[in-house]
Amino acid sequence: MQVQVHNAQPLTVEDSIFSRAYNETLIHQLVISHQAAARQGTHQQKTRSMVRGGGRKPWRQKGTGRARAGTSRGPIWRSGGVTFARVPRDYSVKLNRKMRRAAMQSILSQLLRQERLTVVEDSLMLLPEPKVKAFRVALGELVGDKLCLLVTDTLNTNLLLGTRNLPQIRVEEVTNLSPVSLVRAETVIICKSALEQLVQALTLMPSSAPSKLVENG
Repeated sequence: MQVQVHNAQPLTVEDSIFSRAYNETLIHQLVISHQAAARQGTHQQKTRSMVRGGGRKPWRQKGTGRARAGTSRGPIWRSGGVTFARVPRDYSVKLNRKMRRAAMQSILSQLLRQERLTVVEDSLMLLPEPKVKAFRVALGELVGDKLCLLVTDTLNTNLLLGTRNLPQIRVEEVTNLSPVSLVRAETVIICKSALEQLVQALTLMPSSAPSKLVENG
C-alpha cells in the first residue's frame, strides 16, 4: 500500500504493517507492559526482624496488668516493623515478541486510517537553529495546537531545544519509540528515515533481506 508524504512522492510500504485491523485488547496489553516496565520497584519497608532492638522482653509475662509482649519492635508498637512490608520487586509484564510487533502494527494502521500519521522529509526535522520560530516555520502548519509526537531517526539538538518550551510537542527517537506516546498523540509526524527503520523492525523478514521503502515517482 501507499503512504502519502508531505510535499513529496508517496511511499510503498508493507500491507501487513499499515493495514492491520484495530486490536484494542492487544494494544492495551502492550501499553500496560510498557508502563509496568517503567516502574522502578525499589520500594522497601522493614519487617520486625529488620528493625533494630527489641531483643529484650519489655516486662514480665504476668502480674503487671498489661497485655503480654515479647518484643518492643512488633507491628503494633511505635517504631516497630511493618506487618506486610513492601519489598523490592520487578513489575515488568512479559509480552511475546510477535504480540508486541502486532500491537505496534495495529497502532500505526489505526493512526493512518484516522489521518493522524504524517510522513515528512528528513530535512524538515533538521532545524537551522534551536528556536521555536524555526520549528514553526518548518512544521508549524502540520502541528498546529494539537498534541504532537515527532519521531526522528536520530535526535538532534536543534529540534530538542526548539520544541522544549512547547508542552504539546514530544520528540522521540524511533529506536526508543513508546507505544504510550503513539496512543496519546493527536497527530504523529515521522521522517522518512525513521519510517524506514520502523518498517524494517516490524516486518517479519530475515535479517539478510531487510525491508526497504519504495518511492513512487
